[in-house]
Amino acid sequence: NRSSVSEFLLLALANTCELQLLHLALFLGIYLAALLGNGLILSAVACHHRLHTPMYFFLLNLALLDLGCISATLPKAMANALWNTRAISYQGCAAQLFLFAFLVGAEYSLLTVMAYDRYTAICKPLHYGSLVGSRACAQMAAAAWGSGFLNAVLHTANTFSLPFCQDNAVDQFFCEIPYILKLSCSDAYLREVGALVFSVSLVLGCFFFIVLSYVEIFRAVLSIPSEQGKHKGFSTCLPHMAVVSLFVSTGMSASVKRPSNSFPSLDPVVSFLYSVVPPAFNPVIYSMRNQEFKDVI
Repeated sequence: NRSSVSEFLLLALANTCELQLLHLALFLGIYLAALLGNGLILSAVACHHRLHTPMYFFLLNLALLDLGCISATLPKAMANALWNTRAISYQGCAAQLFLFAFLVGAEYSLLTVMAYDRYTAICKPLHYGSLVGSRACAQMAAAAWGSGFLNAVLHTANTFSLPFCQDNAVDQFFCEIPYILKLSCSDAYLREVGALVFSVSLVLGCFFFIVLSYVEIFRAVLSIPSEQGKHKGFSTCLPHMAVVSLFVSTGMSASVKRPSNSFPSLDPVVSFLYSVVPPAFNPVIYSMRNQEFKDVI
């Protein structure tokens, strides 16, 4: 069963040239802001010894994932808007889908690791050095990247092993799994069962671990007698909590609003929320309440 599709047509940002240029300017502004914010995090953590701690090591990994995530989707959409085209090659679509699934899965796993780091720092401060040493940090970061890679391989292999002989128009501004599956001739959902079981298990496991970690963190912080100690404990965790909330809320909105024929105009808006907004706003969230990081910047 060889595919008869050699390229896909992505969703046009607008119907007129003026609106396309307006969307291009908006996407370019957001992309440059994400590059600047995450680039500052990378350079600050890499160049300043004050930030060579486990928390900032994981933050550096998060910035790398955010840069990759937004770079996997926006540049192609901006190029299509600039040249007034919708085409993306079959190989380019597969690469875009793989990179996006890889980076999003790795970021979710990394946020789970960061929750463990905060739990250890607040609930077990005397054992923090032994539990979250340099070797343990490297292993946990590698596990996060590895889980995202495995997730991407499973979904990409399942999706692009299907025959495509229907319309090649993707109702999205980047190649996303549900919209590619809609174009398949076969029963795609049966082929996706194994990959979906793995992804759902990973997502639920990470989510419950994050929730349990913060339950223990709140219990430990609330038991601190001094108000200054409570404030310090909460300020340490608030940026990570905000990032997790943003990532989970936008991801859930995308899961609830799947491709439909009733409100197709909402699909790109929802995908924009979870694919573009977190990478652009994560640096802002982490720098707002972190005086040490602002001093280094």
